[in-house]
Amino acid sequence: MGEKTKYIFVTGGVVSSLGKGIAASSLGLLLKQRGLNVVLQKFDPYLNVDPGTMSPFQHGEVFVTDDGAETDLDLGHYERFIDRSLSQRSNVTTGQVYEAIINRERAGGYLGRTVQVVPHVTDEIKSRILMAAENGHDVDVVITEVGGTTGDIEGLPFLEAIRQLKRDLGRENVIYIHLTLVPYIKAAQEIKTKPTQHSVKGLREIGIQPHILLCRSETPLAEDIKEKIALFCNVEEKAVIEAVDAKSIYEVPLKFHKQGLDDIVVELLGLDCPEPDLKEWEEMVGKIFSVDGTVEIAVCGKYTQIVDAYKSIIESFTHAGVANDVHVDIRWVNVEDIEEQGAEVLLKGVDGVLVPGGFGDRGIEGKIMAVRYARENGIPFLGICLGLQCAVIEFARNVCGIDAGSSEFDPDCSNPVIDLMLEQRSRSKMGGTMRLGAYSCRLTEKTLAYSLYGEADISERHRHRWEVNNEYRKQLETAGLTISGLSPDGNLVEIVEISGHPFFIAVQFHPELKSRPMRAHPLFRGLVAAARDMMKSGGVRGSEAAAGTES
Repeated sequence: MGEKTKYIFVTGGVVSSLGKGIAASSLGLLLKQRGLNVVLQKFDPYLNVDPGTMSPFQHGEVFVTDDGAETDLDLGHYERFIDRSLSQRSNVTTGQVYEAIINRERAGGYLGRTVQVVPHVTDEIKSRILMAAENGHDVDVVITEVGGTTGDIEGLPFLEAIRQLKRDLGRENVIYIHLTLVPYIKAAQEIKTKPTQHSVKGLREIGIQPHILLCRSETPLAEDIKEKIALFCNVEEKAVIEAVDAKSIYEVPLKFHKQGLDDIVVELLGLDCPEPDLKEWEEMVGKIFSVDGTVEIAVCGKYTQIVDAYKSIIESFTHAGVANDVHVDIRWVNVEDIEEQGAEVLLKGVDGVLVPGGFGDRGIEGKIMAVRYARENGIPFLGICLGLQCAVIEFARNVCGIDAGSSEFDPDCSNPVIDLMLEQRSRSKMGGTMRLGAYSCRLTEKTLAYSLYGEADISERHRHRWEVNNEYRKQLETAGLTISGLSPDGNLVEIVEISGHPFFIAVQFHPELKSRPMRAHPLFRGLVAAARDMMKSGGVRGSEAAAGTES
């Protein structure tokens, strides 16, 4: 941690889901484009150690960092906006804090003293805030988002910790930004400031006076409304920033900059830096709104009722659309519906198919049916993680003639073309025991994978336990399934593809975790390009486009 490091804390009030992650990410981008070295961090007040064992219906997507941390999906926004890989230091949960304290107490680390919320819990939280500044060299600014809403019991230790840090680090090195809701009451045709006043009052009662208010609203705030908020919340009027609903999350930094948010932050923290260079970002946002063509890609998953479960996939399609000058419409298809109605009914007319990751046996046959439909009808296809495993099972069954399955879903499967890694068979715990984080992969030249990446050695992030069973590799390859990516030692299958198909590729890792707004991931860029070509050709599809011979 450098002596010059500044700290910004983003809190939320009135209701949850206001977009603190987008707000923090947007500010991070603005400061980064001013030439500052920025790191972002998320506090999650829940008692889970991490979201790794939480249902996507409860939590949404689990975002995985290079060093294997399973984190909140807001870290995905952080990385995409500031174009920087973060680490486990950037996600702190109450579970992690208490686990560390209890382990230390059991080891005698407190020398017989009574362990209390203050100072022990708050000190542990503060130490993790300061550790975030070590996520790289000479960090200028750490932006920490405090999850939850002001008034939540579980969030109080985090708020007390950030209150103390202002005293510890000096007033000139810490500022607080509060994101709140300013609702419009349709029946009264009035914008109400009282919820914001009460939210700020709650913060002030525990010793935190916000420097800046970000006011979420469906409609722009008139000057008299801003004056009223400033007066009753004890902030400068220029520090009342409206956060009106945007058409794209990537538009938010531009709206904040126009209102001077980054100027206020730089002034408050005494930072000497130039105006932000937002030209490329503005061009990217402009392309999002200006593209003419549209492709439709089906995402065949089992959490489609909660699209936050596929947040990084959604954003990756946005990036790939910009790269290909098209808009990507996502057709959400529940794989259990495919099992009941058939793939053709639900996938007919799409320009591409993506089968994402997931856990458990529910809907697996529907995923396999979606793979088969894409393979046999020459529809551009991308499989991710479990999507690769379903692609291998489908190929083994319908091309190789093997009664194939996965030992994950059927431990007594006679032909487990997907099987548990040897080192996983003795695992007794669920959390944090998968193949997690960044691993190297070596690509075979003259393959689709190689042509997409343009290099032989790549690194991608994983989150899985089961792998392609090496005992079946030769049989699969002989039948026409190309294994185009392997671990450096050659033992683990990372990528499979089918030559002769317009675009058929599946990967064991999660490419969506590394896509960026101005650097679309090669696999998503390739899928959207193939879908665009499919759309322009009028959708010439059919069994003659499929590779392999039906058994």
